[in-house]
Amino acid sequence: MALILDGPLGTELLARDVPTPLPGWSAHALDDAPDVVRAIHADYAAAGATVHTTNTFRTRARLFPESWRGKAATAVRLAREAVPEAHRVAGSIAPLEDCYHPELSPADADPDGTRAEHAELAKLLAEAGCDLILCETFPHVREGLFAVEAGLETGLEVWAAFTGGPDANLLTTAEVATAGRLAAELGASAVLVNCVSAARIGDYVRALRDAVESSVPVGCYANAGRPDEQMGWSSDPGAPERYADAAGDWIAAGAAIVGGCCGTGVAHVAALAARFADG
Repeated sequence: MALILDGPLGTELLARDVPTPLPGWSAHALDDAPDVVRAIHADYAAAGATVHTTNTFRTRARLFPESWRGKAATAVRLAREAVPEAHRVAGSIAPLEDCYHPELSPADADPDGTRAEHAELAKLLAEAGCDLILCETFPHVREGLFAVEAGLETGLEVWAAFTGGPDANLLTTAEVATAGRLAAELGASAVLVNCVSAARIGDYVRALRDAVESSVPVGCYANAGRPDEQMGWSSDPGAPERYADAAGDWIAAGAAIVGGCCGTGVAHVAALAARFADG
């Protein structure tokens, strides 16, 4: 059995005809369609998720210099309003630049600035009422660890999720395993891998589990929908069940936390919860 994390906001926003233009992506919906964001959180809760990720993946000063604080606070409020009091709200902290382009990370050229930016968002998320900090989709290990440190400074529980990328070519399984071990040593309460195809993510789960042994829980949330995976999109009636089939292998490999990433949706989370939810 496993703890059920929710799925993506962006995929569900698009499915509900809410535009998510780059570079702000899903953050635009906080102003343009807050009721839809709230409804998505509520739907994930009804589907069986008990940990809900705030729509703060792109609420950054470098993207929204005048309004990022208000957007981030709104994201936390919408999640809180939508889910049962006993559920947990996870404040999302993502890479400062692009989660598929680790070469753009400022962590090596400007480590102090990188730390400061992550700390600023982490502090806001904690003050707004998050239960934990989820540092997610980091393809650059050093930046991911900076984000973990920033989250820990708030006093909240911190989860760290690294990515090998949709094609599993950004970080190797060994690199993700090392990143997870280092995050756990810093004090992360769980280590995860996300935004890797459902067909490839199991290898990362096994590597993480071996790296941290039983020191902290391991988790994953995978991408779905690529034709070569034969997963189908969320509109395909069979895709959620096939995703849950795959998740059974991840749980057997040691995953104690499972959810959905790009290309999944509420139906995928419902399929996970029906089979694997704790209790």
